[in-house]
Amino acid sequence: MDPFSLLILTISVISFFTFQWLFHTVSPWVSIRISPSFRGLSDKQKVEWNSRTVSTFHALLVGIFCLYILFFDDPVNEDPVWGDPTLVKTNVAITTGYLISDLLLIFYYWKAIGDKFFVVHHLAALYAYYYVLGVGMLPYFANFRLLAEFSTPCVNQRWFFEVLGYPKSSRPNMANGVAMAVVFFVVRIAVMPVYYIRMYLVYGTDAFYLVPWGGRVAWIGSSICLDIMNVMWMHKIARGCYRVLRSAQGSKAGAPQENGKRD
Repeated sequence: MDPFSLLILTISVISFFTFQWLFHTVSPWVSIRISPSFRGLSDKQKVEWNSRTVSTFHALLVGIFCLYILFFDDPVNEDPVWGDPTLVKTNVAITTGYLISDLLLIFYYWKAIGDKFFVVHHLAALYAYYYVLGVGMLPYFANFRLLAEFSTPCVNQRWFFEVLGYPKSSRPNMANGVAMAVVFFVVRIAVMPVYYIRMYLVYGTDAFYLVPWGGRVAWIGSSICLDIMNVMWMHKIARGCYRVLRSAQGSKAGAPQENGKRD
């Protein structure tokens, strides 16, 4: 094994154990001090709380790394299929460790956080990342997919507000809900044309035909699979956001009438 591949494997292993440590040790310790209500949660809620805390940390870490690569890694942006994958491999190795760690937790705590869609999502991503880490191809597209992680903190925060008893009509909850819908749409839905146009421009080129069939399936198949789930999640988020905003507007509209009756 060449030194760089060994380094990537080491990063993945370190990432796995780091996220396990964050889940089992760091998150409970920090959460109790930041939110005393953490002590009163059920065991299942504590498992999901810690899982989402780790998820938020991972999302911010790799998301910031993705933006740096997108704006400053010229070799990857100029050659999206075979550009120098050094930075992308490093970021994907971190995510690979996280995904394997999260899968282990999902299966172990299935009654608390088990979700078949997340299992499919993680496996599809790992299948695609195998070709990125093992062959070093498609770095631009791998990095582009990771931009979707920016929506994760808002999604997790919504759950935190819910378990802490914040009303859906409360200002923090509504602000987070709107932010979640907007960010989710921008990083997962609105970018789809950019992603698939870039894919179309690559299709049929010499660089494309150098990608093995397994890599093409991982690239195109996993992209379609993930985006179908993104559209389904976007639909649920949009409906939920619309209901909350509508109910809040209804409450405001009803308030003057009630005051008028009292007069």
